[in-house]
Amino acid sequence: MTAPLPVADPDPAPETPRHGSPVRRWARLQAAAEAGMSTAEYAVGTVAACAFAAVLYRVVTGDSIVTGLTALVDTALATLS
Repeated sequence: MTAPLPVADPDPAPETPRHGSPVRRWARLQAAAEAGMSTAEYAVGTVAACAFAAVLYRVVTGDSIVTGLTALVDTALATLS
């Protein structure tokens, strides 16, 4: 039997042993740059959430909603008695 032919290493040693090739480092940096939100994005998200909560609070505490919920509860209690 003959010995198998040596196979070339598909991933040759990087140019610098500690950091890898510049192309790989750049790809890692680009991927890491989009990994999470920045402080400005958190601030905008927080302001948007607060604005939505304020609008929702105004809608729920408005007269029409309170009147409608009161009527619904009165109807349910009248049905049970």
